[in-house]
Amino acid sequence: MIKQALEKLKISELNKMQYAALDAAKKGDVILLSPTGSGKTLGFLLPLLSLLDENISTVQALILVPSRELALQIEQVFKAIGSGFKVNVCYGGHPVKIERNNLSQPPAVLVGTPGRIGHHLRRESFTTSTIKTLILDEFDKALEFGFQEDMTYIIRQLGNLNKRILTSATKMDEIPSFTGIKNPTEVDFLQNETNVPDLKLKAVISPAADKLDTLFSLLCLIGDKATLVFCNHRDAVERISELLWERGLVHDIFHGKMEQEDRERALLKFRNGSHRLLITTDLASRGLDIPEIEYVVHYQLPHNEEAFLHRNGRTARMHAKGTAYLILTEDEKLKYLEQEPEIEVLPADLPVPKPAPWVTIYIGAGKKDKINKVDIVGLLLQKGELAKEDLGLIEVLDHSSYAAVKRNRAKRTVELLKAEKIKNKKVKIEISI
Repeated sequence: MIKQALEKLKISELNKMQYAALDAAKKGDVILLSPTGSGKTLGFLLPLLSLLDENISTVQALILVPSRELALQIEQVFKAIGSGFKVNVCYGGHPVKIERNNLSQPPAVLVGTPGRIGHHLRRESFTTSTIKTLILDEFDKALEFGFQEDMTYIIRQLGNLNKRILTSATKMDEIPSFTGIKNPTEVDFLQNETNVPDLKLKAVISPAADKLDTLFSLLCLIGDKATLVFCNHRDAVERISELLWERGLVHDIFHGKMEQEDRERALLKFRNGSHRLLITTDLASRGLDIPEIEYVVHYQLPHNEEAFLHRNGRTARMHAKGTAYLILTEDEKLKYLEQEPEIEVLPADLPVPKPAPWVTIYIGAGKKDKINKVDIVGLLLQKGELAKEDLGLIEVLDHSSYAAVKRNRAKRTVELLKAEKIKNKKVKIEISI
């Protein structure tokens, strides 16, 4: 089954950490310690495949995660494996009614945030009697977000567990007793040489009053490469965004106070290449399904080394290379920097990067309307008169779908589709702003 899963994921070979996780899972409980971006999701999903029983029609495995984005990412990877087992997600901001409907025909694997899973347990939306496997993903982050009480309540309801897997990107002094983990095999790749990223550190020196102008010039230098700009607070994200729009630099933002739909759309456009620049808080430093990032910019320095490492972990992942820029004042130093960053002097009068060659088209129907990717490909190629090379990444959500389309073809395609139907249903189709 694992070989078939790798074929479907188009992965030729597992990395050392994933092999070690598979071996450890055969022995009992597992604590998996590995950096962000090293492939921990497969490290626990692949062992899970051999623990699922196709003859059981209720929930068999529960995966608790600290964020809705991570829940959606795990769901996506599990579906891509093509095991034949059903998976569902539950998280705050997702309609409870949809989740209860999904749970009326229970999945084998349930992924969710502690708050929402606790909500469903209190309302007995699903039975716990057949749950044999518990996975606590990004457990250190879940504790940081204050989910200890919810996780304690949930784990107390799971009386028939025989396998617990805990993952973390940082090492903890001790594992809390409420997890129930006993005599675990520890797989520790936090200091493993194979996971040392090929990361180049650079610094741009700027007077504090000119930081916004410096950032703009740096982004013009970086140009059209995929870039994350990290800030410590959402106010800074909004302030930077306002300046960039005024200066004609196309981008998107991502922070915890945005509506869930807006956050999902921002990540989706970043994944499909419609936007190549995302201004964000540390919320985007871990557990998000976003593509290989070439550049990370620290507009504001993180408060500690752990946050610094997680931000940088969004680039130079696995075998790739990456660059992290720090915008520093003359006398600003990072205590936890082991190496002096290379100083970058920005040229004057750099051109503003052009918008990405892709835009995103919104289609007002999704999985719950029995729409799939094949339907959308057919509509856009046949009725929208697109060539295959004009169509990029397609993502189908519960009640909406999004497709990346070449910018120079999008307007005409939307015009052609105005009167068209999908599955005999008239749906709204427009360019997503």
